[in-house]
Amino acid sequence: MAGKEPIRVYLAAQYDIVRSGLFSLLEAELDIAVVGQSGLASVALPQILELRPDVAVLDARLPDGSGLGLCRAIRAADPAIRGLILAGRRDDDAIATAMLAGAAGYMLEQINASSLVNGIRLVASGHSVVDWSVPASVVEHVALHKRSLQVVADLTPQQRKILFLIAEGLTNREIAARLYLAEKTVKNHVTALLSRLGVAHRTQAAMMAATWARAESATRTYDDAG
Repeated sequence: MAGKEPIRVYLAAQYDIVRSGLFSLLEAELDIAVVGQSGLASVALPQILELRPDVAVLDARLPDGSGLGLCRAIRAADPAIRGLILAGRRDDDAIATAMLAGAAGYMLEQINASSLVNGIRLVASGHSVVDWSVPASVVEHVALHKRSLQVVADLTPQQRKILFLIAEGLTNREIAARLYLAEKTVKNHVTALLSRLGVAHRTQAAMMAATWARAESATRTYDDAG
């Protein structure tokens, strides 16, 4: 490892014994250095943003929040920091929500030590890692939804506003009245919007809007869970 900087890791886990075990495991690796640790999200966030580790290993459940909520806050402030969620049990909905929210990995606490270490290395090198026990269908579902949600996220505020009005079932005339626009202008916006989304019908666009809304709602639910 001469001449190469070690992977800098921060540990956020609610139990001292878990943090201690992870610290001992990772510090034994020549290419990994633990730069900080905490059992509270409120303490971990400012420390992580100050220390700027390569990877933040985040307990799915923290006394004052969730690993997912912490991951979202980290990603919003510094996208270069990679978040790896460490969960006590497999929850396909939580996995999907975590990955959609920007987590680079999701692994179970029961995973063997070498797999966790290798997972951290992969995440640090820019890869995404999901525990081997997660069905391929969940991973594919997440990948598809991430692509769809990114398209919605890249829309202009006006386009997104029209998209959600389409999802409410409003016609072009009704959207025009709601937004104080000419109906022809709305029609042009809708045509451009469908093209941007890569769909042919309003129903498909409405489904993408619903997917976005569900993902946002689910993320808030996990954020609020402690």
